[in-house]
Amino acid sequence: MNASKNDQAVELAQSLAAEIAARADAADRQGRLPMEDVALLRTSGYLGLAVPVEEGGQGASLLTCVAAQLEVAKGSASTALVAAMQHQVIGHQRETRTWQPDAYEQIMREAAAGGLLNHLGSEPRLGSPSRGGLPETTATPTPDGAALLVNGHKTWCTGGRQLTHLLVRVALGDEAGVVLVRQGPAGVPGLEWVETWRDALSLRASESHDAIFHNVVAPRDCLIEVGEPKATPNVWFSTMLSAVYLGAALAARDAVIRYALERTPTALGRPIATLPKIQRQIGEIDVALQAARALLFEVAGSWAGRDAERAAYLTRIAAAKLVVTEAANAATEKALQVAGGSALTRALPLERYFRDVRPSAMQPPAGDTAYEMVGRAALGM
Repeated sequence: MNASKNDQAVELAQSLAAEIAARADAADRQGRLPMEDVALLRTSGYLGLAVPVEEGGQGASLLTCVAAQLEVAKGSASTALVAAMQHQVIGHQRETRTWQPDAYEQIMREAAAGGLLNHLGSEPRLGSPSRGGLPETTATPTPDGAALLVNGHKTWCTGGRQLTHLLVRVALGDEAGVVLVRQGPAGVPGLEWVETWRDALSLRASESHDAIFHNVVAPRDCLIEVGEPKATPNVWFSTMLSAVYLGAALAARDAVIRYALERTPTALGRPIATLPKIQRQIGEIDVALQAARALLFEVAGSWAGRDAERAAYLTRIAAAKLVVTEAANAATEKALQVAGGSALTRALPLERYFRDVRPSAMQPPAGDTAYEMVGRAALGM
């Protein structure tokens, strides 16, 4: 995607963020993804950002998607997370083409037209699908073989009831696969949503609830993939999520700067922004976030989508995610310190930004595992 198209994507994301931000605090309080946010994502064409041009999308590069996601996350990290899941699934799929060809074309066209999708892989006992393993959720043929019956329990299903396309990772005997379950406004017969996420620590409005499948019927042609996805590492996943967390941290940076410029204690007689201590603290926030943004953009911008480089590239992504994680967590904590006691209340959005970046330390590759990846690469092992 050329510079002009990149600018257009970022401008679109900024306009979406401006509208989404007005609802973000109430959405966090209620623990619900605003239907207005979803409608905006769907009608604006933003959900088709990563969809190939030949399928009706914008064919955006990884870097363009990262830059756009950064802006949407400034408005609402929860809503940005929902869009991030769409972009990472589509971006990875357009490179690997593991879906059946007819299903690939249809789903891509529907995503470009505003369909909202997510891959449902995590389970209570299995944990994250990134570590491999056969899911306990099953898909078994009906007696006449015309359909599949899906049964099982999925966790962290970001988007929840707002999803139109659920890409459900299942076990087909001793082999893994993916079944497409379509969800309309009235829901899906046999699909139970359990609201486990409304009072979570972070990203409360992402509707990352549990989905329980009770003999959910899917036509046989909805079996869109068979095989183990771990064989093709997804470079889009961590970069898209890193953009969400960095965007939330940048929103905290902007908010605390506004506060410092406006807050004028009577005992001081001038804004706290004039104090060297406040200037130093905001400088520390800004330097860390600038460095994280530069590394994330450099890594995303150098990805060319070549399979031969995919496994090795994960090391660079792990390094960028580590830097983003540390910068976002430190910056939002320091923003609380700058604002003082008011930051602990709902009077300022800083406590929400602080909470919303916390999952960055838990999503793979995380902590020691990420450092070990980088270390092995540096050692040539």
